Order: sequence, then structure tokens, then C-alpha cells
Amino acid sequence: MTGDLRPWLQRANPILFMTVAGLAGFCAYFSMYAFRKPFSAATFDHVDGWTFALDFKIALVLAQVAGYALSKLIGIRVIAEMSPARRGVTILGLIGAAWLALILFPLIPAPWNVAMLFLNGLPLGMIWGLVFSYMEGRRTSEVLGAILCASFILSSGVVKSVGKWLMESAQVSPFWMPAATGTIFLPLLLVSVWLLGQLPPPDHRDEAERTPRKPMGRSERAAFLAVYGLGVALLVGSYVLLTAFRDFRDNFAAEIWTALGFGEASAVFTASEAPAAVAALVVMAGLMAVKDNLKGLIAIHLVILAGFALLGASTFAFQAHMLSPLAWMILSGAGLYMAYTPFNAMLFDRMIAYGGRPGNAGFLIYISDTSGYLGSASLLVYRNFFAADLDWLQFFIASAYVTCVVGIVLVGLAVAFFLLRAPSPSARPAGLAAARGDKSAFD
Repeated sequence: MTGDLRPWLQRANPILFMTVAGLAGFCAYFSMYAFRKPFSAATFDHVDGWTFALDFKIALVLAQVAGYALSKLIGIRVIAEMSPARRGVTILGLIGAAWLALILFPLIPAPWNVAMLFLNGLPLGMIWGLVFSYMEGRRTSEVLGAILCASFILSSGVVKSVGKWLMESAQVSPFWMPAATGTIFLPLLLVSVWLLGQLPPPDHRDEAERTPRKPMGRSERAAFLAVYGLGVALLVGSYVLLTAFRDFRDNFAAEIWTALGFGEASAVFTASEAPAAVAALVVMAGLMAVKDNLKGLIAIHLVILAGFALLGASTFAFQAHMLSPLAWMILSGAGLYMAYTPFNAMLFDRMIAYGGRPGNAGFLIYISDTSGYLGSASLLVYRNFFAADLDWLQFFIASAYVTCVVGIVLVGLAVAFFLLRAPSPSARPAGLAAARGDKSAFD
């Protein structure tokens, strides 16, 4: 596509800019999910050539998670050091490689086709950091981050609904369905990535309030962790739980909904996720009103704690027959994503601003993601070999309680850490130290 919208967007009012930038990021990441998650709408009950004790679908999920986790590990450096000019072509190249793996998936017999899910996940793990790089470091980053996070909340249900529709109404086989779903979303991907490339960089007011954003080398990353490493470690521990629980809920939604009596309803995937996306969007966007970076950072922690609490409380209410299955999935999903989404955008964006030194949030997001997907793989292995006697619903409920309790403890300790590390109010103007290059906020 041709044309240059950047001068127009630089002059646009903030509401219009947020709308264009938010939709561009939303659609780009939404489209990526069409190349990642549709396979989980199939159950793969009987697969010719698969003779292993490990369930075939669990093997597919583990293979994709392994590729995704390795991608996150690579991304700690790649995303932190990526120049803005290379982002767009890198996004398209990585998703194109993932699409090719999906095309090969039905052409290669089992068990060898499992490797195609590894090759599918390997490039996709870096897409989030590339897309978020367009959103961070702005006064409106909370709103943009919330819209971007809403994309993966909503898209997972939508692309699984599309995948199930392709299998049931268009008679596409479960093995061809993932590639077919990705093809449907390809035009939206191309338009949205082009539009991301038209966004102007953060202006001087953004940099004054939220710290200038620039690539971070190894020494800069090490210096940040030397100061805030303990707080980051506590948060990463809670994120491991959230990622494992969220991935289990996402990858085995078909089995969970079947256990709840909704096995034949393809639209239920979207019906449960849309309200959760709206709830997360509203709560996260509201944090933009907090200008002080320490107060904003603590407020985000409190939202995460509220999310953990809602997850546990709604699960208890469902078991006490106070909530219907659909209401429980909506409320538990809202709690899950209230806790989960800040890690993918505004939490680490605000932490960089609080730290007061130029940098970017990408490497912190990728440290947490790498750890999170290792936790996700561990949960699947535990489910298959050590909790096989529990049905999908029982295991899901038990996981919800563990995630709630341990998560509240870890995030509570992280709040205490950042409060104890905080300098006096006079020593931490909201972002201005970064604009001056003042090092005191980092010492």
C-alpha cells in the first residue's frame, strides 16, 4: 500500500489519534491470532499414526508453546534492540512463516506433523513486542495498551468460532482448518500493519511524561534489573500462574465448554470472551488518568490483585450454584484478564517511566512471557501424567483456586517492594527526570 498518513496523524486531535492507533494495533494482533489459535477449536480425538501415551492435542499445544516460549526468549534481546524502521516487514515475515507451517501441518502425517506446531509458534512469539512497540511511551499508552490487550482476549474466541464454523458448515477438515482460518484474516493483517507504519513516534510531551523510548543494550537491561529485579521476579512468578491458567482455559475451551453442556455451540467461545474484553478495556484505560508514575504503578498492581480476587470469588460462587456456567466463565474470564493484561502492556510501560531512564518495556514483557510459557507447558505435562483422573472441569476449577491464592500473595509482596523502593515525592517528578537525563531516579 502507498500513501503517507503521518503528517495528518501528527496534527490529529488525541481522540482521533487514539482511535486510529488503537484500531491498527488491535487488528494487527487480532489477525495474528488467526494463525495461532484456531487449531484448539478441534478436539483431535482419533488421529491415525498417533500411538503415544500423550494426548495428541496436548502434544500439539506443547509443541506450539515450546516454539512460542523459545521465541519469547529470543525476543528478550531482539525486541529490546529492534529499530522502528524494521518492525512492519518483520511482523509480516514472521506471520508468513507461521502460515507456511500451518499449510504443511495437514500434508505431513502424524506424528511428524506435531513439529509444524512448533514451527508455527516459533515466529509468532515476537509479534506482541513488535506491535506494542508502536504503542508504548505515550501519554495515551494505557488506552492504547488496553485496546491492544482486548485484541487477544476477544480474538481467541472469535478465531476458534471461525475455525469451528469452517469444520461444521464448510466441511473443512480439522487439519486444514488452521491454515484456512489464517487465510481469511490475511487482508486485515496487511492493512493493519501498513497503518501501524503510519503512526508518528511519541512527541516531546510524551517523552517528558513517560520517559523517552529507545533500544536497550545488555548493559542497560542489566542495570535496570539490578535495581528492580526482586520486584520484577515477584511479578513474573504471578504471571507464570496467570499464563498457565489462561493458556489451559484457552487451548482446552472446547473440552471445558463440553463439560459445561455447551459442546455444540460454536458462538459460545465469542460470547464468553467479549464481555471480558470490554471489562479489561474499561479498567485499564481508566489508569491513564493517573499521571504520577509511582501512583500509576501501584494502581496497576491493585487492578491485578482485584483480578485474582474476582477469579477466585466467581469460581466459588459457581461451585455454590450462585452463578450459571456462562456467567461464571464471563466473570472468571474478566478476573483473569484484569490480572493478566497489565503484564502485556501498561505494567512494564509504567515501570520504565517510573525508573526514569530512557529504554523500552519490551525486554520486561519478554522476560515474563518466557517464564510464563514454561509454566504453561509444565501445567500441561502435570495434567496429562499426574492429574489424568480429574476431568477437564475439575482440573480447571482447582487451577483457578491455586492461581488466585498464590497470585495474591506474590503481587502483594511486589506492591510492598515498590513502595519501599520509592523515593520521596519531591525526588520523582512524573517523567521529567528522564527528559533531563537525570540519573537520580535510577540510583
